[in-house]
Amino acid sequence: MALRENYDFSILGNEAEHLVISELERQIEALDGQGICFCQDCVLDMACLALNSVKPFYRVSLLGTMYAHAQGEGEYRAEIAKAVEAAIAKVHASPSHD
Repeated sequence: MALRENYDFSILGNEAEHLVISELERQIEALDGQGICFCQDCVLDMACLALNSVKPFYRVSLLGTMYAHAQGEGEYRAEIAKAVEAAIAKVHASPSHD
């Protein structure tokens, strides 16, 4: 059975990704001008590190998206903020380029 041919997996999404990117954007704006590299490689490394340290939040419907965003207002939001902050610090300390 070819699942990809029979089912629409494009509606499957990880809301953690959207929440991490939004938080990363917020923190980058706050840190602008502080000597941290925000090139594409570093920002993508920051996003990957943060995403790998938070619980994924998959959804397949609008209701799932709304639920994820409601969760994103409390403890989960704090977890994401902490993960993004740690990722920025780690990449800043050891960027993947010279």
